[in-house]
Amino acid sequence: MSDFHQAVVSHAQEILGEDLLASDVALGELTFDVRREGILRVCRILHDDQRFAFEQLIDLCGVDYLHYGLDDVQGLVASAAAHRPATSQGRRFAVVYHLLSLKHNRRLRLRAWLEDDFPRIESVVEMWNGANWFEREAFDLFGIVFDGHPDLRRILTDYGFVGHPFRKDFPISGNVEMRYDPEKQRVIYQPVSIEPRVLVPRTIRDEGFARG
Repeated sequence: MSDFHQAVVSHAQEILGEDLLASDVALGELTFDVRREGILRVCRILHDDQRFAFEQLIDLCGVDYLHYGLDDVQGLVASAAAHRPATSQGRRFAVVYHLLSLKHNRRLRLRAWLEDDFPRIESVVEMWNGANWFEREAFDLFGIVFDGHPDLRRILTDYGFVGHPFRKDFPISGNVEMRYDPEKQRVIYQPVSIEPRVLVPRTIRDEGFARG
């Protein structure tokens, strides 16, 4: 860890306290793992403290770690929990925030771990208004609820859509399909007509091919 990163981490440990669970530097980028319950306090400090001054939210997204660390193609038998960061405590979902300080020309990644059964976290729209659509997207695709969001609705899928398509256990062909019914003169839902199939990587070998 460089002196620059160490200075930022030391100040964060001092001011964020128990809300900062862990810090890590990879490829020159700094990541803070923070408590879900303290996300608003953490974001407010990172935004207002002039030694941080992260006044801009670049991106916010959900992550599903259901199969993280597993590699069936290579025949590795390992539990996903064994490969997760220690701060996850075996949890499946996380919300990741990418912050930018224009004042200091710095970037920071925040990650907050959520509960598996009902993933939820407080909205940061009051800090960064640009989080509005990002949080709606994470709600739509991952089923993450952002408490205090002013208008938490689906943003990419239909309002009657079943499930959350970016979850790792969502079927590839979906749960239902839509088509236009000329008799009813409207779009209707019906059971999926595509047969489920397993996508297996193909292996191409040179045996049996003549070389010129």
